[in-house]
Amino acid sequence: MFHPTVLPAHATPAALKFLDRDHSILAFNERVLDWAKRADVPLLERLRFLCIVSSNLDEFFEVRAALHLTAAQANEHKGAYTATSFEALAGAAHDMVARQYALYNDELMPLFEKQGIKIVSHGDRNTAQRQWVQAYFEREVRPLLIPVGLDPSHPFPQVANKSLNFIVRLGGHDAFGRENDIAIVKVPRVLPRLIRMPDKVSGKYTCFVSLSSVIRAHLSELFPGRDVGQFSQFRVTRHSDLAVDEDDVKNLRTALRLGLEQRHYGQAVRLEVSAGCSKHLSDFLLGQFNLPEASLYRVHGPVNLVRLTQLVDLVNDPRLLFPPHKGCYPTQLVPGESFFERLKRGDVSIHQPFENFDGVLDFLREAVNDPQVLAIKQTIYRTGTDSEMMVLLREAVRRGKEVMVVLELKARFDEEANINWAEMLESIGAQVVYGVVGLKTHAKMLLVTRREGQHLKRYAHLSTGNYNPKTARLYTDISYLTADPALTADIDNVFVHLASQSKLPKLNRLWLAPFQLHKKLIERIDALGEVAAQGKDTRIVAKMNALTDEALMLALVRAGQRGVKIDLVVRGACMLPAQVPGVTDNIRVRSIIGRFLEHSRVFYFRCDGEETLYLSSADWMNRNMLRRVELAWSVTDPDLRQRIIDECLVAYLHDGVDAWDLQPDGTYLRVQATESVPRHGAQAALMARYSVGRSAMSGA
Repeated sequence: MFHPTVLPAHATPAALKFLDRDHSILAFNERVLDWAKRADVPLLERLRFLCIVSSNLDEFFEVRAALHLTAAQANEHKGAYTATSFEALAGAAHDMVARQYALYNDELMPLFEKQGIKIVSHGDRNTAQRQWVQAYFEREVRPLLIPVGLDPSHPFPQVANKSLNFIVRLGGHDAFGRENDIAIVKVPRVLPRLIRMPDKVSGKYTCFVSLSSVIRAHLSELFPGRDVGQFSQFRVTRHSDLAVDEDDVKNLRTALRLGLEQRHYGQAVRLEVSAGCSKHLSDFLLGQFNLPEASLYRVHGPVNLVRLTQLVDLVNDPRLLFPPHKGCYPTQLVPGESFFERLKRGDVSIHQPFENFDGVLDFLREAVNDPQVLAIKQTIYRTGTDSEMMVLLREAVRRGKEVMVVLELKARFDEEANINWAEMLESIGAQVVYGVVGLKTHAKMLLVTRREGQHLKRYAHLSTGNYNPKTARLYTDISYLTADPALTADIDNVFVHLASQSKLPKLNRLWLAPFQLHKKLIERIDALGEVAAQGKDTRIVAKMNALTDEALMLALVRAGQRGVKIDLVVRGACMLPAQVPGVTDNIRVRSIIGRFLEHSRVFYFRCDGEETLYLSSADWMNRNMLRRVELAWSVTDPDLRQRIIDECLVAYLHDGVDAWDLQPDGTYLRVQATESVPRHGAQAALMARYSVGRSAMSGA
């Protein structure tokens, strides 16, 4: 049970100024970067976190930067996106990138060398190593490179998003006596970015060379008869958020396929070059990509730190990695027992990745193999390119079951995989629908209909996360299995609604966006405010990935000012400032950045002693509430409810290891363990708890 401390309300929401969303996203990446700095984190894992930050920054530029850049180019000074907002974001991003490379060069690489692991630059290679690299270049690299000298008949080539390239300034004359002095070398993506050198030339070290270093050392061989002067590696990031007018296309899948072909060549938003790139070459590239100076990032190292994750896989030294974690089989389940029999006794929750995803796969597998199962319906948002679930659905079709899949084609950066799955399922006779025009189907539902005697009975799985076994090992999520007639009837009604687009009937246990979810949450928050104003016991604790919806934030402020004690666990962007005197005194916000990506959405409300708990697929963002199909469902079983409260909320509010508290000015301070805040990490405690095994967790 939570125990509130009720403070008097004495200010109005009008005094509130929301935090900037994009700076909040960058602040989240600062907290991720902190893991790369931590000496208590194994070395390869520190490198992995550094690469995660680079990957996150790539996506930030691909999705969030274009509007700021366009405003700056138009010298716009009014509105949310202006020349000033562009300059502020560019300054923050430049600072973060500089600190990333300083950490990489000054701390991580020397530590790797102490462990006997070196990425050897051309200048540091001995004769035997240079000979080996020369042979590798001639055998594996040179045949795939096509240098392009620029002239009126050879214009600047199309450079794909985030690809590795070289720009070279040449002296002398070409074969036709001309002085065209700029050439471009595009590096194919199929080439590995790190190559391990054989032991015979590595000595006492485990040695690697980067592909960019290999090419750089042999650029002159690509231009016989010319003098290679200035040169630099470069990489351009492009706006990559697909925009398709769904009201104006006849076939969404075909339109998206065409859009995917153009994604790699969208508006340029960032240019990365080597730190030593000459101003002549960098100015030339900025002109080609129509970018201002602030979009140029000079880096002291490889222009794509993301690809250094290859080093983690190539070294694969257990001493330098986290101890392996394999979640135990879901503790409420018995391997081999029928899911249908188990769910007749009550609902089941699975806390991933502490409990593994196998229980969900086994549920679908039993449904596929059971001759009494007549129909399977499932939503797919992200499932990956190699999906056991999709293989099982294909087998269900082969066995004659009715299979319906609501497949979201517009899942960002998963569009191509989802289109391929859609085409495969349709080709074998499954019913595939793409949701509702103008909305993304983000809800996670799996519904099984089974004949039992003279009746049909439904069984369902709901989740806060995706049907992706890979991310289920890396993200914290709650899976929920149920045979509750009211809840499964709601789920079936949602599937019918998505397929037929008919009017949705009244739902019993579900809140559905974009229809009720936003309204119901605001109503619930305001109702608690009214009760708190009467001096009664109230409490809100909500865990989510992002909080940016203005109406929900204002509702929280109103409730807090009327005496509701509010704790928010928000992993990423949060625009609601906490603990602002006279405004948000009753609201605390913390972020947990752990070994696993926090992904579960859990909403707790207590009103005069009555507790309600909802799990959801939705973050508290305007897009999730009004432009997506999302679900929230209540947990009515008291034991399950308390278990989720303890594991997903209480544990995180008492975290003294991985927690950061949001300050009124938008900065985050890492929580320091004290006598009152024990050195307790929620994720570590859950890993330890579930590693005990099923016997110690029986009846949990």
